[in-house]
Amino acid sequence: MKLLLQILTRLLFRFRAYNTEVLKTPGPVLLIPNHTSWLDWLFLVVCLDDDWKFVTSSTTAETSWIHRKMMVNDRTFPVDTNSPYAVKRMAEYLATGGRLVLFAEGRISLTGSLMKIFDGTGFLIHKTGAKVIVVYLRNAVRVRWVRHKGWTKWFPKVSAHFSEALTAPSLPEGTRNTVARQRRTTWLRDTMVRQQFETEMAFGPRTVLGTIAATAREIPGKVALEDFTLTELSYRRLMVGADVLGSEWVRRWGRPGAGGASRVGVLLPNVNGAPVTLLSLWAAGYVPALLNFSTGTPVMLQCCQLAGLKQVITSKAFVEKAKLHLEPLQAAGIEFVYLEEVRPKISTLTRLSALARHLLNCGTGFGAEDSDGAGASPDPAVVLFTSGSEGVPKGVVLTQRNLLANVRQLIATMDLTDDDRFFNAMPLFHSFGLTGCTLYPLIRGLYVFLYPSPLHYRVVPAAVYDRACTIMLGTNTFLNGYARRAHSYDFSSLKYLVAGAEKVQEATANVWARKYGVRLLEGYGATECSPAVCINSRIDVKFGSVGRFLPGIEWKLEPVEGIAEGGRLLVRGPNIMHGYLNPEPNAKFQALGGWYDTGDMVRVDEENFVFILGRLKRFAKISGEMVSLTAVEEAFAGAFPQFGARCEVAVVAIPDEDKGERLIAVCNESKLTLEDLRGAIKARGLTNLCVPRELRVVREIPKLGTGKVDNRELLRQITTQS
Repeated sequence: MKLLLQILTRLLFRFRAYNTEVLKTPGPVLLIPNHTSWLDWLFLVVCLDDDWKFVTSSTTAETSWIHRKMMVNDRTFPVDTNSPYAVKRMAEYLATGGRLVLFAEGRISLTGSLMKIFDGTGFLIHKTGAKVIVVYLRNAVRVRWVRHKGWTKWFPKVSAHFSEALTAPSLPEGTRNTVARQRRTTWLRDTMVRQQFETEMAFGPRTVLGTIAATAREIPGKVALEDFTLTELSYRRLMVGADVLGSEWVRRWGRPGAGGASRVGVLLPNVNGAPVTLLSLWAAGYVPALLNFSTGTPVMLQCCQLAGLKQVITSKAFVEKAKLHLEPLQAAGIEFVYLEEVRPKISTLTRLSALARHLLNCGTGFGAEDSDGAGASPDPAVVLFTSGSEGVPKGVVLTQRNLLANVRQLIATMDLTDDDRFFNAMPLFHSFGLTGCTLYPLIRGLYVFLYPSPLHYRVVPAAVYDRACTIMLGTNTFLNGYARRAHSYDFSSLKYLVAGAEKVQEATANVWARKYGVRLLEGYGATECSPAVCINSRIDVKFGSVGRFLPGIEWKLEPVEGIAEGGRLLVRGPNIMHGYLNPEPNAKFQALGGWYDTGDMVRVDEENFVFILGRLKRFAKISGEMVSLTAVEEAFAGAFPQFGARCEVAVVAIPDEDKGERLIAVCNESKLTLEDLRGAIKARGLTNLCVPRELRVVREIPKLGTGKVDNRELLRQITTQS
């Protein structure tokens, strides 16, 4: 019978199993798979020896005659899941050297992603000390016999990927059973998430274009993109557009290495043409450099020169509407290519032939590599420029591997479904908007609504409501703006609200929870990390933290003199950048041997949740003590409701002859007083060292394009006034 099942799975599902030698590990041992379909047992039983037993619920025996037939099979280990003795029975069997297969989620996934792990499994691991083998059933989520509502097919290619035999890490002596149960359960889920991530990195397509193409091949008719003009692009049209436009770039400039420069600038807002242009450049073999149009012409020119750009792709309508002054860039010899002028020059025959190729699945996009065991490409994928909040913008080179790793880390961590809908008002020149809001949903096969500006505080909530979006990402500043102006029902469809790029204020989280019934989940990252490093999810969340580290990321804290709590965070992993274009910063990065110094002070608690204390550059040394400017600003956030939600307070530090440095508060509300600030500091329980010595009023606090305070510009203004 086993031989027959092996032949059937091989013929129907092209089934293959990897690292099966580990299945010879003697008991006690637990085999724990993800559980996405009714056929998961089949994909496992063809790999296992006869002494392995499947833990099953005894109540399912009454479901049908098939279930009753299976339950009397000697390959099952029936337990009453409602009985407190179920774990005891399994523990007793493992103690005899038994080997069990246990679906730790307790049910078939309703999302297609990994759901919660029942803590009874953690308790079982703790009590028995059994070795653990986790197995990732890749693509089993796409077979017909599932419980989620996403897309499926009759006979997808399925594979089983077994980990090594693992031993749970030791716990401190005297750890209570309840704590041990929780820690073991968390360790198990982390292990399963890591197994999924590492498998996808090793066996998935090598490039971002190839990965999106593989998704498009499965769901060509699904809407991939829609912008504010309400123009829709299906996955097929997206790939055809990239193919046609990519051919045009090759016709104009040739292939990179054949006389053309490898980098091409992109200066576009959030419209359908932006992702299409990005994919088209990859199809042609070019590396897009995404320019931040909110920084002004001088900075854009500096970025173009740093990246060695000769051409910039943009739109005439956008340039005119945004009132961009491009003359200095043109005077520097940069050629501007306007999409409105490119499209009419592409012949109908070229368009039809590209469509025909994609209908036959042999176009540039659909024909992209998708072979098992390929691994992600180390080739450069994109150049992004840092915001420059504390210095001159740096050119960050991210590879195909970096982008794919970060997307796959997020996919393994978050429980999104195939019918989720993204709302993206974050610009693509920001890594948050590029990876988190655009590449992630396109690789995952989801819908994305592109909106050109996050600053339209009245329009954005209405657009989220109108398009019934379920996922939205933003910064604390933008989310505050939406919360002040939205109707209480505008965000009724939201399932995931994720904030990043700046510290989330408690007042922001409270208003979203109380007025809109939406839990705000905070994450953390940096452009150099593609960008995500940590994130809270609906399964794993702790308020006040930025979540736990994503799979595959190593971290360490370096102590800083004068700061007793936490340390300076350094991270390393497959999502960390290739390097900088700037010679001096790049030399410093390369000298760290793959580690990236975030420059942020953090603490990590006993459950590995990360808490941001602030940037090291945003600590002031006052009377020999280190004071976090971020903590001071948090004390002021939402502390003055009498002045309305618009009231903002930023803090800078300047040299002081007596105390080393002194704090200056900058506010956009003329009625605010120093006494008000002292009261807020006292209410938060901070020391007198945190009280600003001076208060200055400005009409508007300078901001970056992401909504963060431009600390560099603010300090320049204060210093000039002094």
